[in-house]
Amino acid sequence: MRTSFESVLKCKNLAHLDKASGAGVRLPVRRVAFILREHFSMMAFTGAVDALVTANLMSSSPVFEVLVVGGENNLVVSDLGIAISADCSLAEMEERHLDILVVCGGYRVRLQGDPQLRAKLRQADSSGAVLGGLWNGAYFLAEAGLLDGYECAFHPDGRAMMAELFPKVRVTTHSHVLDRKRLSCAGANSSLGMMLEVVGHSAGQDLVDAVEEVLGCDKMRETVDISVVSIDFDPTLPRPLKLALELMHSNIEDPIEIVEIARYARISRRHLERLFRRYVKATPPRYYMELRLTHARQLLQHTNKSMTEISVASGFATLPHFSRCFREKFDVAPGEFRSRSQFRVGTSTELPAKSRRTTGGFRTGTGG
Repeated sequence: MRTSFESVLKCKNLAHLDKASGAGVRLPVRRVAFILREHFSMMAFTGAVDALVTANLMSSSPVFEVLVVGGENNLVVSDLGIAISADCSLAEMEERHLDILVVCGGYRVRLQGDPQLRAKLRQADSSGAVLGGLWNGAYFLAEAGLLDGYECAFHPDGRAMMAELFPKVRVTTHSHVLDRKRLSCAGANSSLGMMLEVVGHSAGQDLVDAVEEVLGCDKMRETVDISVVSIDFDPTLPRPLKLALELMHSNIEDPIEIVEIARYARISRRHLERLFRRYVKATPPRYYMELRLTHARQLLQHTNKSMTEISVASGFATLPHFSRCFREKFDVAPGEFRSRSQFRVGTSTELPAKSRRTTGGFRTGTGG
């Protein structure tokens, strides 16, 4: 049996595939700064940061370092009245060392020129940084003359103003836009999608899929324990394949023969295999095995069940067979995996402040 994951379930397990994730070339860490304007949209900001933080958690090594930039006293009040403690003030920000610089706007953010911000944006641009705006944050890029000739997403309430004041900026009706070295989104709900595109450009589609598995799990009214976003939201998924997948998901502890699954779906086994290869990226037996091992991984990580109980609950007749299959996929024995998971959970809050910022940490004004 080939090792590691092959099917679409790989994205659900990416953070735990030590061999698969650690074998590639380590990507350089990209420094991303968010400049918070007074009354910035908290939802837009957290959506963008969440994409980067989760990408770091799903990767074998950090991909992004997040810097939060505030006012003179390093505290900025959001649209919700919550004060965010920044890592540095705008004056202290070292824009020459940034890869991405994003201005966070909001419904009540005052849209007027700021000489210091204008100078910082121009310096960052001359140093090669990607510049962006959340909600109406792109106004400050346009005011600095840095959006001329670029496509720009902007909150609908301000599009007429943008077209009038900055005729060289191509204001669109899209929810978010990435145009060369500029990125922008029109509101709170689109900031996550915008940043997922940034993750894709920086680290590839596999990591985007893994992040979406974590952050997009509740898009549907009902979700199953081992749901896969790329399948759940595919409108072209044939009904026989849906039936086969539902049958596998409902029979993890007592696996069913593939020929029986094909009969239930009312198609031939060969046709079932073609559907699986096209949409699931693996054969039916391969996917079924990866599904059961994903179930076992979840039980190891989040329950205190014994190895024997987990083996039985995941459809393995013997503990040695379960241990061998788990090691082949995750490159670690089940017991060692559980120890690692408990260690990570137990020490995640003990990291020093500098390390927390590397994974995108930020603090509230109340000192949390």
